[in-house]
Amino acid sequence: MKKFLILFVLLPAAIFAQNDTDTTKLWKTGGVFTFNFSQVSLTNWVAGGKSSASGIFMVNTFANYKKDKLSWDNSIDLSYGFLKEKDNEVVKSDDKIDFSSKLGFTASKRWNYSGLLNFKSQFAPGYNYPNTDDAISRFMAPGYLNLALGMDYKTENMSVLLSPATGKFTFVTDDVLADAGAFGVDPGKKSRSELGAFVKFEGKTPLVKNVDLQTKLDLFSNYLNNPQNIDVDWKVMVNMKINEYLSANLVSHIIYDDDVDISIDNDGDGTIDETGPRIQFMEMFGLGLSYKF
Repeated sequence: MKKFLILFVLLPAAIFAQNDTDTTKLWKTGGVFTFNFSQVSLTNWVAGGKSSASGIFMVNTFANYKKDKLSWDNSIDLSYGFLKEKDNEVVKSDDKIDFSSKLGFTASKRWNYSGLLNFKSQFAPGYNYPNTDDAISRFMAPGYLNLALGMDYKTENMSVLLSPATGKFTFVTDDVLADAGAFGVDPGKKSRSELGAFVKFEGKTPLVKNVDLQTKLDLFSNYLNNPQNIDVDWKVMVNMKINEYLSANLVSHIIYDDDVDISIDNDGDGTIDETGPRIQFMEMFGLGLSYKF
């Protein structure tokens, strides 16, 4: 499985290296690298506060192929963020691997018969800070793989994939997390498979000059287990271009998975008061360097 996933992740990179003139005309490739950084240093500061530093790296690349009725769209979204406060250890603030590959065949002007492969995971272990004794997540713990077949409605700035037949696979390759039954996988097992309906929406539109809105929304319903409880993965990004190398980004990310139990300590005494599925929310604003290629 690891070799299979590595092959698909590296495939677009191999495509970029093609030198054949005719092949190049059929491909549209590009991407954006962004690094946002902030730093505060305080010495004898009577107003109070803490010295801190934070940063986030984001890479978004694509390689899209189009010839006659055949299309093949590939994208990779990577991000990693960190936070350092005074003498505290460095902690991560964001961590994402998101790879998609969609093959389509024209059915009409806007509709394609399509198949999608989507893989999501993270780079590094995650902890319930300040407790760093036991990781609550790692690379491929969880890892998510979606294989979908359906119809794709496409315009220049929008895509909506409707799939009545989707396999969703959840992997937990870490022994400790697998034994604990994390991320909806049965205790002692390292994977879980689901069959259901899937909708994937992707869109991009300008808001005002030099400001774009980008959004991705994934919805999944398991036919065999509580189909009314829909899994949601929704990301919204506002990109503000200042000049050729400076940009600002506002990102929000909402996740809900009915099979993932989240423990809550309501009174902060170190004991778990509630456990169950909950909405996960992340918001980030950054100003920094951006390079488009």
